[in-house]
Amino acid sequence: MRIPSLDGIRGLAALTVFVSHVGLREIIPGGFGVTVFFFLSGFLITTLLRREWEATRDISLKNFYLRRAFRIWPPMYLVLLVLMIPWVNGLAQSSVTPAALAAQFFQYTNYYVIVASDAHLIPGACPMWSLSVEEHFYLLFPLALLFLLRRFDYPTVGRVLLGACGLVLLWRCILVLGFGVGEGYTFLATDTRLDSILYGCVMAIWANPALDRRVLPYSERFWMAATAAGLAVLGFCFLFRNPQFRETIRYSLQGLALVPLFFAAIRYSHWPLFRWLNTPWMRAMGLISYTFYLIHITALAVVERYVQGPWIVEAGLGFLLSVAFAAAMYYFIERHMATLRRRLQR
Repeated sequence: MRIPSLDGIRGLAALTVFVSHVGLREIIPGGFGVTVFFFLSGFLITTLLRREWEATRDISLKNFYLRRAFRIWPPMYLVLLVLMIPWVNGLAQSSVTPAALAAQFFQYTNYYVIVASDAHLIPGACPMWSLSVEEHFYLLFPLALLFLLRRFDYPTVGRVLLGACGLVLLWRCILVLGFGVGEGYTFLATDTRLDSILYGCVMAIWANPALDRRVLPYSERFWMAATAAGLAVLGFCFLFRNPQFRETIRYSLQGLALVPLFFAAIRYSHWPLFRWLNTPWMRAMGLISYTFYLIHITALAVVERYVQGPWIVEAGLGFLLSVAFAAAMYYFIERHMATLRRRLQR
């Protein structure tokens, strides 16, 4: 299913994370790029599940989990194996432990980092924490969605999911304001970040710009105003630096702000604000964004180790190396896995 702007948004999120990691962390919010990945994932996967439900009045859990495996596992495990090559990241000098290897291979990196820190992970594999959040979420979400769809209409399901987002916000507030829990937990833990995925799920069920074209009555002018409001809210979230705000309501405001932005980017992809997301180079960046995200830290480290030039040169070479590796992975692995996934999409 090809939806306008989504590949471009995926590519933009990956570029945001990359630029943040080349030394512009204080200017470019790399963590927000991950939040966009989460929202997009929730929207797209729930859209596909909704289409399956409307066609069959059922959701094949077996096919869902197989599609997830074909999408996530081949690139992830191949990247982990590449990262274990000594000349790539100096593993001979590192202190990778069996516990850290298990956390990364069995997808609980986020909680391992919370408990044991990231000092013993495979160097360059820290992006795996976000995969852990997604895999934990999707382990149960299709079961919950199927349960809800069999009992309620779409608006009610949307309200239930939005209520779950509110409960996650309440949980963050309890942790941060009641127990003094810091960013080391709230940024990484599945139980404090799953609402970033859920907001995308809510949009897919309640106000889906790809499926509800005749249902939603609001005018283009309304979505222009909503898009401006979403951008304003995101700007406020970037500029307001209060730690308690950042680790409690910030994620919720970002999730809500992304709803009109995603809606407009999909429904009104011809707007100048979004048109560039559908250019061939941005769509291509979106296609390779998954492996690009997984490998970019290692690519930057390899360039820094063997080139040692001005930071702008290292950043450029790191980008080219990341793109080359990700493009090769897409051509030889991911596109074939995508064919298998399509066969499982009823």
